[in-house]
Amino acid sequence: MKIEIVDNALTPEIYIAVRKQVNFKYYPYEDVKVALKNSLYTVVIYDEGKPIGISRIVGDGKIVFFIKDVVVIPEYQKQNIGSMLMDRIQQYISTVACEGAYIGLMSTPGLTNFYKKFGFIERPTAELGPGMVKFYNT
Repeated sequence: MKIEIVDNALTPEIYIAVRKQVNFKYYPYEDVKVALKNSLYTVVIYDEGKPIGISRIVGDGKIVFFIKDVVVIPEYQKQNIGSMLMDRIQQYISTVACEGAYIGLMSTPGLTNFYKKFGFIERPTAELGPGMVKFYNT
């Protein structure tokens, strides 16, 4: 493997292609283009020029950060690529976040222990409710 990690290199083409390989929801090109433009930070991991992992952060850039799309293509899963993405994301957040900033994510089923390694906690707790989500449909 010849790994290269590139900040803010995520394009709509890469985003759509990598998500497709793990059967994540498809979003139209123009929607992805807007979403990536409005992301605080993106990262792509390549192996010999081939995108093998992606991630991005959305939020306000100071108090709230939400980690989205930590995605590794199937043939590279369980090879530390996800950890490289998370390390890079947390590195970025450490340069811009204020003390006590909220960093959230939604785990794919079966991956909560992976995120716990990076200090994330499962909800609900005695202090925090379970969290909720709603999907917009026209």
